[in-house]
Amino acid sequence: AGSMTAGQPLRIKEMTPDAVRLAAAANPRLILPVGTTEQHGLHLPLGADSIVVERLADDLSAEFQVLRAPTIEYGVNDSAERSFSGGASVRRKTLRRWVTDLLPGWERLGIAEIQLLTMNGYAPHLEALGTVVAPNVTVRVIDILSIDFGSLVEHPDDPIHGGEVDTSLLMFVRPDLVRAEAAVDCILPEQQLRRYRRGSALWLPPESIGSIGRSSKASAEKGRRL
Repeated sequence: AGSMTAGQPLRIKEMTPDAVRLAAAANPRLILPVGTTEQHGLHLPLGADSIVVERLADDLSAEFQVLRAPTIEYGVNDSAERSFSGGASVRRKTLRRWVTDLLPGWERLGIAEIQLLTMNGYAPHLEALGTVVAPNVTVRVIDILSIDFGSLVEHPDDPIHGGEVDTSLLMFVRPDLVRAEAAVDCILPEQQLRRYRRGSALWLPPESIGSIGRSSKASAEKGRRL
């Protein structure tokens, strides 16, 4: 009773207690997706980051039969996001405390390693997750935006926020949520580009509608490769 179909994601919220215990005994690891609710331009949904990390968490859970916890939908956003409607942010200590408070329950379950899967290169967000500690559990923070995109996209050094990378990922994962006709490129001059640093403040030029980079270069095929 309560067993899950082989090859399917092990989503805790859809499982019975005995199924969760059996899965934890077989593989004492857990994936916790940590998303954000923030704008990425007029062409992408506010939950873009959450949607992508949930899909990746489901795929990893299904492939490796690792438990997948419910997603934390809010993260630490840059102050530049406050001028756009719909998004919301929490403080660093709030996010850190939220995750820390969850750990004892998973420790009692026998979980030995928790992987915090996120898609937000903003330094305070990663700092909040990176300072989560537990005496008997290994906590790993994995920011999927920190990988080397190499030849996967045409402009791997561009700012990511709502640009080629973000838009391509959503075109592959949830094409029904992408308004390609509303995408507008925002290509920073070299001098301004040097001011933009991944992990520091999100610097939006006055002409930006919320995104930075070349969203027009995005495609579902690039998203698949990513």
